Amino acid sequence: ETNTLPFHPFENQQGDILRLEKEHQVLKEQLREAEEKFEQLQSRSLEEISALEELLKKSIEETEVSQNELDWFHQDSDAQMKKWQQEKKENRDNLKALRGTAKKHSDTNERYLKSLADKDKQYNACLDTFLDTSNKFANEKGKLEELIKKSQGDSQECEKRAVKAEISVLQTWKETEIWKLKGSIAKAEGNLRMLRALSSSASAAPVLKSQIDSWEIFISNVKKQLEKVEAEYEEKIELVQNGARNCLRKVEIVDLPCP
Repeated sequence: ETNTLPFHPFENQQGDILRLEKEHQVLKEQLREAEEKFEQLQSRSLEEISALEELLKKSIEETEVSQNELDWFHQDSDAQMKKWQQEKKENRDNLKALRGTAKKHSDTNERYLKSLADKDKQYNACLDTFLDTSNKFANEKGKLEELIKKSQGDSQECEKRAVKAEISVLQTWKETEIWKLKGSIAKAEGNLRMLRALSSSASAAPVLKSQIDSWEIFISNVKKQLEKVEAEYEEKIELVQNGARNCLRKVEIVDLPCP
């Protein structure tokens, strides 16, 4: 239905209402589009918010895990720090002890070096003394060897003389004892001859028989002793000739009483 009413007082100009309606329609359309866009944006925002909330939740969970790990790390770090500080203290104490030990060893080494130097000086002095003594000893040794050679020659000569003298003494003792024993035998045989001559008388024979027997036994014993003395002296002389010593002793003689 066409509006036939005059546009005044509704319109300042004819068509203002129509224009306003058109503008209203345009605004409604723009509002509708804006609402659609808003709804789209709201839907997208809700999705993004949901995703962000999910991310936030995950981040919070990860943060909590990280916080726990961080707490564990702090606890472990504290334990490691305490352990390190303890080890540091022990190492410091050990280092101090090692320095003390090293100083003792250094002082000991210095004493040993000084002692070695002193010993080296003593050794060199002793070596010089030894070399000097060795040279003197070599000279003295040469002189002594000459003296020993001479002494050996003299000793051999003296030994020969001693052997000769011992043999001479033993020979003299032997001859003396033999002479004594032979003298005793000769006297006994003279007495025996006289007794035998006297016993030719029949009256004297029984009386003299025991005396004749005694003298015969005496002569036999003296002859045995003569053989023994002669044999023992000959043995001693042979021992001396073969180099034996301490043989210069008289042969023991049994003193046989005359009948």
